[in-house]
Amino acid sequence: MTPTRVVAFGGGHGLSASLRALRHCVPELDLDITAVVTVGDDGGSSGRLRAERGGLPPGDLRQALVALAGDHPATRRSAALFQHRFAAAVPPAPTIATPVPVAVGDSLAGHAVGNLLLHGLTDLLGDPVAALDHAGAMLGAVGRVLPMSRQPVGIEARVRGADPEHPDEVSTVRGQHQVAVTPGTVESLRLNPSAPAACAEAVTAVRAADWLIFGPGSWYTSVLPHLLVPGLADAIVSSPARRLVTLNLVAEKETSGLSLPDHLDTLRRYLPELKVDRVLADSTAVADPVAVERAAESLGARLVLAPVAVLDGTPRHDPAALGAALVPVLRADR
Repeated sequence: MTPTRVVAFGGGHGLSASLRALRHCVPELDLDITAVVTVGDDGGSSGRLRAERGGLPPGDLRQALVALAGDHPATRRSAALFQHRFAAAVPPAPTIATPVPVAVGDSLAGHAVGNLLLHGLTDLLGDPVAALDHAGAMLGAVGRVLPMSRQPVGIEARVRGADPEHPDEVSTVRGQHQVAVTPGTVESLRLNPSAPAACAEAVTAVRAADWLIFGPGSWYTSVLPHLLVPGLADAIVSSPARRLVTLNLVAEKETSGLSLPDHLDTLRRYLPELKVDRVLADSTAVADPVAVERAAESLGARLVLAPVAVLDGTPRHDPAALGAALVPVLRADR
């Protein structure tokens, strides 16, 4: 039997949770995993590298690679190195020879080693996809990581109440980080440029997939951007794959005020042709199962409830529990 080809969309911690869950499915299912990652990050180490050197912001790509890293001790050490973040340097103590330490800028502080490595590989190989494939080989990755586009994008939103002193005023909030932390209500989302070219390898993976998985993750800044890349959106709609949406456990700052049914409605708003087969949600996070079920049915999907959160009460998906819930879904009709 050929492997089940799964393409997971997202970025950051949400996509990482989805990929780790898929890794837990591997003992029971033969999976061919591809992660398609947003390229709009402009905060932290990624934002600094993007501003100073150009190219794709590497942070979300790095997180996906690490989530798929192999289990050999050597690759686990490499994964830890990718995640290692430089702390601020401590100035040397004064000595007789140098009574006053020389003040210098600490350009490495805050950077993750994997971010620097991905930039270096892109410089060396001349292509971000080649760089990601090489990094994946270094990590023994159980799957492939691809950007949604070879060009970085800006994320912009029209937000009502971005300024708390003017709650009814609608203004434009620019940048992934600013959209993610806005205190207002996002009314519309767009990319800059508005129609970036889709990564050709990502389009090929989508067209050949058996399952397409959206979420969990930051809805406006990690999940929906994929639907705004025309070539990728066309591939998602035309792919013969089944489609699964994994809902978040709680609303994030950027989606404050959005119910779980609202999250599903936004998918249809930004890609009206999208049809979904399954919606997976945590059984304790759904306050109104009937409303969520109706929203799922409006996309053509059946709602699946399962305990997928960690047990300590924090709003995080447990990779093992999420993987256990994914196995019967991905096994459907196999």
